Amino acid sequence: MRKALLFVILLGFSYTIQAQKFSKEVIDSMTVIVEGFKLEMEKLAAPKSIKLMAVGDIMMATNFPNESYMPPENKGPFDDVNIILKQADILFGNLEGTLTDEGENAKRCSDPSKCYSFRSPESFGKYLEETGFDVMSIANNHIGDFGAIGIKNTAKTLEKHNIAYAGIFAQESTIFEKNGITYGFCAFAPNKDCVKIHNLTKAKNIVKALKEKVDIVIVSFHGGAEGADHTHVPRKTERFYGEDRGNVYLFAHTLIDVGADIILGHGPHVSRAFEVYNNKFIAYSLGNFCTYSRFNLTGIKGYAPIAEIEVDLKGNFIKGKLHSAKQIDEVYPFMDDKQRALKEIQKLTQEDFPESKLVFDKDGTFTQKKED
Repeated sequence: MRKALLFVILLGFSYTIQAQKFSKEVIDSMTVIVEGFKLEMEKLAAPKSIKLMAVGDIMMATNFPNESYMPPENKGPFDDVNIILKQADILFGNLEGTLTDEGENAKRCSDPSKCYSFRSPESFGKYLEETGFDVMSIANNHIGDFGAIGIKNTAKTLEKHNIAYAGIFAQESTIFEKNGITYGFCAFAPNKDCVKIHNLTKAKNIVKALKEKVDIVIVSFHGGAEGADHTHVPRKTERFYGEDRGNVYLFAHTLIDVGADIILGHGPHVSRAFEVYNNKFIAYSLGNFCTYSRFNLTGIKGYAPIAEIEVDLKGNFIKGKLHSAKQIDEVYPFMDDKQRALKEIQKLTQEDFPESKLVFDKDGTFTQKKED
């Protein structure tokens, strides 16, 4: 009787071990299947393309030389264009000025009322974050308006609101990630506080270094002559008020040749043409976008284009759409049903870069015409 009982116990113990072994094998197999399924689902969910939106100069408010240049309270700078901007996977703009609560005017002006220095309160950084700006250039002629403290506080404010930036000596480039895609960004300008647009050797090295680390390289430049007489891209060095504003055509093509995927220009305060070069998109100037007070917004200077660019995961241009917004003095940008920015950029693109074969539809969509 005892032997029989011992046999039953040993048999049960053996069965338990085998069951545990079998369960582990099954669990391991199930884990492999589940992990493989998850990987395939992630591949299916991964974006096949990226929708980048880009705008030009942004100066949301200034309390210099006095508070009279501040906008009314409870009005967000982007309230009337957020319906478009919030559709972007990546949103870019040029911060034309500082975000600082400190600093003295760094420019020599006998009459402060005629001194164009821009100091937006740091609290205005929240508007950029709420709208969804991912990355901004701070390489322009106004980043140094309030000296080193103004530059430092602008950088600090953008960091606080999780917005990538570049273009100053302390931050020549930056890398950021969104939705599984890694982006590199760098920015250039002819101005004293910025990484120079003229130094092509250094610019190429910055782009090459980024290209080794990221999926998509975005380059911004602040360059070219200003105003309504300078809407065309001359394909040569531009000078304005005696200053070398760079050869933006050579700059853009050179950086694409070494790895840049998207080139976004600003500085002339007017819209300029679009170009697709070696399957990469270039906007030569996106003009003014959100510049409250102290800017001349007459005529074409008040056009505020929103460039929507779709690229594949290698940065190659697929298609785009031009959304037309507009500004008038002391009124934040609003959508323009007359599509004036679209008509202007379409005309300039056809005149300056016919070889790009960009075709614009009435709704603002543009694609490259295929060869017959």
